[in-house]
Amino acid sequence: MSKKILIIDDDPQIREVVRIGLEQAGFATLTAGDGAAGLALVGSARPDLVVLDIGLPEMDGLEVCRRLRSQSQVPVLFLSARDEELDRVLGFEMGADDYVTKPFSPRELVARVKAILKRVNGAADTGGQFSHGELQLDTAQHLCLFRGAPVGLTASEMVLLAHLIRHPAQVSARPALTDAMYGANSQVSDRTVDSHLRNLRRKLAESGCTDAVETVHGIGVRMGPCRG
Repeated sequence: MSKKILIIDDDPQIREVVRIGLEQAGFATLTAGDGAAGLALVGSARPDLVVLDIGLPEMDGLEVCRRLRSQSQVPVLFLSARDEELDRVLGFEMGADDYVTKPFSPRELVARVKAILKRVNGAADTGGQFSHGELQLDTAQHLCLFRGAPVGLTASEMVLLAHLIRHPAQVSARPALTDAMYGANSQVSDRTVDSHLRNLRRKLAESGCTDAVETVHGIGVRMGPCRG
């Protein structure tokens, strides 16, 4: 069955360009012209991924993503007319999995969508159940628990944590984290991986796991004891 992609953008021309590109790549698509309609479709149609414009009128894409994350961990790819660091950081903090700047190549966007879904499916297909300290991870069920309480992670954060927890004593440099999340030879900014790592640390700390990820200065990161 084809993966279902929801496109939320107020510009009908962009919606059509994205729709055609995705359908030519074998995806099924749904479209919405504003945030409220998009959120309703997420609840009723349960898409596999959302392509979301940041610059929506009335309810912007950041607010849509915030509300979306209260009900779902569906992967989100942001579209933005501006390539500003603040927008990018805010997008990732709200729970985005990736970020594409307008104007964009439909081929690049489709490649980014495929990469996100590959990460999600790859984590689920491993069927991995891991525990480290008081942290538990079940990639097949997209479930992370600390002391029995759920920690809401995005698909990208789940893949990042799964990589670290599979090799808890190993120090992973940024290139290794990038390869684990996006595949070898990917053209992904270091800032993207740093944003996902920062958000993972923040979410685990807010759940009480303040020592989940240790920095080994000049080398990389590894799992901490995950005791509190």
